[in-house]
Amino acid sequence: MLIDTHCHLDFPEFEQDRFEVIQRARSGGINYIINIGSSILSSERSCLLAQEYDCIYATVGIHPHEADKADEKIIKSLSALAKKDKVKAIGEIGLDYYKNYSAPKNQLSLFISLVKLAKDLNLPVVIHSRQADSDTLNVLKSHLPLKAVLHCFSAGADFLKECLDLGFFISFTCNITYKKAQGLRDLVKIMPLERLMLETDAPYLAPEGYRGQRNEPLHVKMLAQEVCRIKELSLEEVAKATTNNAKQFFALA
Repeated sequence: MLIDTHCHLDFPEFEQDRFEVIQRARSGGINYIINIGSSILSSERSCLLAQEYDCIYATVGIHPHEADKADEKIIKSLSALAKKDKVKAIGEIGLDYYKNYSAPKNQLSLFISLVKLAKDLNLPVVIHSRQADSDTLNVLKSHLPLKAVLHCFSAGADFLKECLDLGFFISFTCNITYKKAQGLRDLVKIMPLERLMLETDAPYLAPEGYRGQRNEPLHVKMLAQEVCRIKELSLEEVAKATTNNAKQFFALA
């Protein structure tokens, strides 16, 4: 049993065969899928998917790329969505200073507002942080205690240690299978199994051998196998630990 803790099945890339994608995942041993909201529209669709499929749970959030468009009305709408059945976290939220599609000051303001919302609703947060280690940590530290997962982890060992010291979870994607991703594999090697979660970030970051194609939740199995190879563990050990971590974090039945 495995869980894909971060994917975007509501995206247009899945419009033609979403049911088949979900069925492939279920048949392949992926028992639960967490569909991640990245805008108001995406969050609404995430909630609808969770209602349609027993195996899907939702999060609601506004990606930092959307920060320039965010206002109090949008945050209020997100707060209403967060109270719907099967919504398990606020996310993805955070900071992205790599692409800066939105102004950093607007990203920071939105991030703080949504972390506060999560605290008010007693929900965990799914964090996107890219080249924003210091500001991300400052915001999270100022709202402790807080249950958080750093998704698609791509920073260095120092940031990893700081996140672990704060009790956060870390999620890796299929990019750890890439030939030039030895740095990420080195982090997986030292990563405590009791804080590790697995994700595809589908439709993005398809594993080696599928690069350039659409990723999908079924491929979390390939990710798990790579973690097994890196950490010299059995698939049963990795599946059991990461599934228990995800169930605990997202409060799954």
